[in-house]
Amino acid sequence: MKPELSLQLDDQLCFKLYAASRAVVRAYKPMLDQLGLTYPQYLVMLVLWEWQKTAPEQPTVKALGARLLLDSGTLTPLLKRLEQQGLLLRRRSASDERAVNLQLTEHGVQLREQVLPLKAQLICESGADLNELDELRAQVGGLLTRLLPILGS
Repeated sequence: MKPELSLQLDDQLCFKLYAASRAVVRAYKPMLDQLGLTYPQYLVMLVLWEWQKTAPEQPTVKALGARLLLDSGTLTPLLKRLEQQGLLLRRRSASDERAVNLQLTEHGVQLREQVLPLKAQLICESGADLNELDELRAQVGGLLTRLLPILGS
């Protein structure tokens, strides 16, 4: 026998994920304010820092959008602002003018070093258990992996 599907708000996984996501973004805000970044800009920087070690064949806006599950219309203003802040460079590809390549500036590279102690402080202040966070991240990642084909992403 199937358990009855509940329409109580507190029984909805989608609500718990939504509320937790908003709470995490709010918790990050003081750290990001010190860095002069918004949360979406921070996500862009995380990917660009990853790409320093293992860059895709073409580090383009399209590849970034695929990595962040965002379209270019959403990314373009974020990237423009990060470029104005001197954190990255956007350049049209010489081989394909439709493609825009991304590269961190020296300032963008150095910003990573400022993030590490702030993030460690945030985790410490939250009292979060790192093993529980790893397990939760894996579970939510599995859910995302199962949902993306349904969404056509």
